[in-house]
Amino acid sequence: MMLAGFFFLFLVSGGSTSNISEQTELHDDQPNFNQDNDEDGSTNQDSKYPKLQQGNYTNQNDTNTTVVNQQSEGVMNHVADCSHRAIYNRLNLVKDNNNSKIRPSRPSRSSSATYVNVDMRLYAILEVNEKKQQFVSYIWVTLRWYDKDITWNPADFCNIGKIYPPSDVLWTPDLTIEEMIEDNKVPMSPYVALDYDGEVYLQRNMVVVSSCRMEVYKFPFDVQNCKLSFKSIAHSSENLKITTSADSKWSMEWSLERMTQSEWLFVNFNRNEKVVEDHNGYKTMLIYTITMKRRSALYIANFLLPIMFFLGLDLASFGISDSGGEKLGFKVTVLLAVTVMQLILNDILPASSDRIPLIAIYCIGVFGLMMLSLVETILMMYLLGKDAAVEENREDEEQRRNLKKSTSADETPAEQLSVTKEGDSSKPTAESIALENISDELRDVEKTLTRVLNGRKKGNKAGCWTRVAEKVNIVFIITYVIAVIVFLIVLFSQWTKDDE
Repeated sequence: MMLAGFFFLFLVSGGSTSNISEQTELHDDQPNFNQDNDEDGSTNQDSKYPKLQQGNYTNQNDTNTTVVNQQSEGVMNHVADCSHRAIYNRLNLVKDNNNSKIRPSRPSRSSSATYVNVDMRLYAILEVNEKKQQFVSYIWVTLRWYDKDITWNPADFCNIGKIYPPSDVLWTPDLTIEEMIEDNKVPMSPYVALDYDGEVYLQRNMVVVSSCRMEVYKFPFDVQNCKLSFKSIAHSSENLKITTSADSKWSMEWSLERMTQSEWLFVNFNRNEKVVEDHNGYKTMLIYTITMKRRSALYIANFLLPIMFFLGLDLASFGISDSGGEKLGFKVTVLLAVTVMQLILNDILPASSDRIPLIAIYCIGVFGLMMLSLVETILMMYLLGKDAAVEENREDEEQRRNLKKSTSADETPAEQLSVTKEGDSSKPTAESIALENISDELRDVEKTLTRVLNGRKKGNKAGCWTRVAEKVNIVFIITYVIAVIVFLIVLFSQWTKDDE
């Protein structure tokens, strides 16, 4: 009885162990069943997890270890992409890649032209050469355009949103300044700035030697307008369009804050766009107009005032006597000084101009007035010299007459004396002695009368040309002073007149 009960318990316990083993095996096989079940509509997980081979069992710890290893490998790959080189490799920005050097287009719009934004700021006015008609400036130019073929997602590269690739691996606009006559003396930047959305920035610092038509009519009170025109060399407006977005007023204020003012004062900064015709078609042009004014204080002190002083000395020379040659020599010296100032002016002003500059008219006018003054002095000296020649001829004639009279007077007493001596040659008589004394007294009286008569003639007839010279001199001085005043007033009114 007891044996039968023990056997029954053995059977019962053996069956329970088998069920537990079967349940365990069924639990371990459950993933394989779910992965291979494609016919009942369940999702296949081969894309996420590797398919287990038959007879290869993996416990839960091994599965967790595999997932951790996969996550660690992903983190390592993500860290490796946090560099600019990864972006360069992704975009294929190398010198051998010619595709990146092709002009980008915007096919989403009706036009496939590339829009290049140009922003120019003036940093310094280095030189304005009126003789060579040249304008030398130092400018900062920023170019900006979009290239949709070189974009990336910053989240894939540790949020790197901007890189600085070499400029020779990308397409850059072929912009030039139309008025530029010499190459840029500042080295170009070898890099550009590239944003993740394809926006490219190119910064250029340039020393521009450009041609500028100078208006020197009001020199040294002149205002010059020089232009810098940006346009493409090869591309027409259908392929490349130049635009601008920066505020010109802001650019002018920026330039005024940083510019060192020297001889020229920066006044204004304007820009406008227009389309010009070229041999390659119609091209877009962006024109910057720089307005500047000359500082005239130095030219007033070193040029205008000295000429004015020379003119004042010429006016003061009318007080010098015309009888000698000192006045003539003084006027010639002052006139030569004005000529030297004209030679200096010739080295400053250009050889060709639409109108004669006012400063040249100023020098020529002063030179002409002083030359008239010199001619008037020569005329005065001629009239005075003519009057002196008349007086000299009259004195010579009187001297010859007196000489003849004195000779005849000397012969008569001598003859009487000889006759007396012939009559009585033994001794002089009282009559002969008296006659000699009377003849001497008569000669003295005759000389006195001659001098008196000559003096009356000089008082009546001599000095007529002198009086004419004095009258002419007075009229000339009055006219000369009036002409100088009118000339200076008209000239300076033209200098200070505003241009329309």
